[in-house]
Amino acid sequence: MRTAASKNASHAATRGALLHAAADVFAEVGFRGATVRDICRRAGANVAAVSYHFGDKAGLYSEVLAEQSRLAQSRYPVPTGDDDPAAQLGGFIRSFLQRVLSPELHARHGRIMAREMVEPTAALDRLVAEAIRPQSEMLREIVSALLGGAADPATVRLCGMSVVGQILFYCHCRPVIDRLFPGAELDATGLDRLTTHITAFSLAGIRGIAAAGAPSRPGQRARTPHRAERSSASVAAKRTVRT
Repeated sequence: MRTAASKNASHAATRGALLHAAADVFAEVGFRGATVRDICRRAGANVAAVSYHFGDKAGLYSEVLAEQSRLAQSRYPVPTGDDDPAAQLGGFIRSFLQRVLSPELHARHGRIMAREMVEPTAALDRLVAEAIRPQSEMLREIVSALLGGAADPATVRLCGMSVVGQILFYCHCRPVIDRLFPGAELDATGLDRLTTHITAFSLAGIRGIAAAGAPSRPGQRARTPHRAERSSASVAAKRTVRT
C-alpha cells in the first residue's frame, strides 16, 4: 500500500510530465490544434489525469502559459540595482530579447507566446495580470524617468509600446528576417548588437520627445536633438552590453 508521501510524489511527477508535454504540443500546434489525448500520450499519463490536475484543456493551457512565463523570467530576469534609467532600459531590453529569442526558450516560450498574441484565449487575462502587467509597469517607470517625469500618460504609453514593438518584431517576423538576411544569426554576439541597437534607437527617440516637450497634438514639430544628446544615447546603450 502506497504512503501519502509516495502518492503525492506520483501526482507531482504526473503533473510535471503533463506540463512538459503540453508545452511542446501547444508550441507546435497552438491551443486549438492540441488534443488532450496527444498530450497525455506524450506524457505517458491517463487521459483522466488532465481533468484531475487542471480541470480541462483550457486549465492546462493556462497553467502552461504561467509556468513558461515564470521559467523565462527566472532564467533571464530584468537586472535591478542601477539608478540610471538609460541602463535600466538596456537591461529591460536585453532580458526581453533573451526571453523571446534565446534558443533554449524560443522553441517553447517564444512560440507559445507568439501564438497567444495572434490567437488569444481566455488564458491571456491571467497572463497579463501575473506576468505582462508587472513588466509593463516596470517599463512605464523607466520611460517616465527618461522623459523627465512630466510627460502625459499617453506619451509614456506610446514610447513604451514602441520599445516593445521593436523587440517583438524579431520574434514574430523571424521567418521573414531569416529569408531577407540569411546568416544574420542571433547568437550571443548578435543579441549583444541587437540590444545595443534597440537601446540606442529607443533612447534617441525618447530623449528627442523629451527635448521637444513631448508634443501630443498633430502639427507640432519636435526639436532635433543636439549631437551630444544623440551620442549619449549610443554610449548608454553600449554600456548595457558591457554590464
